[in-house]
Amino acid sequence: MSDTLAARASQLLEVKHSRFLAQATSVADADGALAFLREVGDPAATHNCWAYRIGGEYRSSDDGEPAGTAGRPILAAIDGQGFDRVMVVVTRWYGGIKLGAGGLVRAYGGAAAECLRTAPRQPLVATTHLLLACLFDDLGAVHAALAPHLATKLQESFDENGALLTLELPVDRAEALKNHLRDATRNRVRVVSTAA
Repeated sequence: MSDTLAARASQLLEVKHSRFLAQATSVADADGALAFLREVGDPAATHNCWAYRIGGEYRSSDDGEPAGTAGRPILAAIDGQGFDRVMVVVTRWYGGIKLGAGGLVRAYGGAAAECLRTAPRQPLVATTHLLLACLFDDLGAVHAALAPHLATKLQESFDENGALLTLELPVDRAEALKNHLRDATRNRVRVVSTAA
């Protein structure tokens, strides 16, 4: 199981008068990653290099630096620190001394790795959604079962037969919640659908 960031993080590194500012955040999708780039990238800087990993999806950019010297080392830092659903932008302000390809790899990768190493971590928990149908008489038992099973009510609607509830909860708690509700309501609560 991977971690994501619990909060935004940043790290400033100076290498031969060039400043490298690594900024990282958790993201849910590619659009969120690119929105973070637009937010923190500095148009006045020499380069805004970046990388993200979201599950099996990843992208990186050298933003004008020699190919493979910025984006890939940033991505390697994300993977090396065991993060997922993370975007890292490393902004460089050129200081007048060329670093060479190896120096760039170390600077970009090092700034990203140090930023992530000191960042607050949060475990990623796989969740699932359950759609439950229950009678009005069983609604109290359903509500009482949510917190102990770490379930969050996303939606609730009513009709003449009772209530429909959409819940989100950790995958590993779903079966226990179903069993609990079966026992607490004499099997009157129905699971209409399950989705990841």
